Amino acid sequence: MQQRAIRDVLAGLIFVAFGAAFAITAASYEVGSALRMGPGYFPIMVGGLTVFFGVLVIAKGILVGESGEVGEIPWRAIALVLGAVLFFGFTVRGLGLVPAIFVTALMSSFASRTTTLKAGPLIAAGLTILCVLVFVVALRLRLPLFGPWLGA
Repeated sequence: MQQRAIRDVLAGLIFVAFGAAFAITAASYEVGSALRMGPGYFPIMVGGLTVFFGVLVIAKGILVGESGEVGEIPWRAIALVLGAVLFFGFTVRGLGLVPAIFVTALMSSFASRTTTLKAGPLIAAGLTILCVLVFVVALRLRLPLFGPWLGA
């Protein structure tokens, strides 16, 4: 098997693993039907689609393999994105939506080696504004913009 094929097969396996874990976890919720969706319906569908696309990527890797190198693992990017997700999960209730999204987006933006010190905060501010507009204004979710840790 050529190098490119190995990369595609590994990527597909990651998709399959995450999709299956997502769908299996969501299966513990009430699924409902297409007309009366329960809380588990959408996550199961997303997990199933992720598995499906993972299988397609694996098939492409096996059938169409091309030459190329696997490359080194971007540990810095992995650490920043994983840290950002954990930060958001642990602080969104205490800090509130705006600071949690801003820091999460800022950390994630620096996962790219091409993001400059000027661009990172701009990206984070833009994503924070977009999220507030979508979730708080458009969808009218009652999410506190600033949390109790900030005296709000």
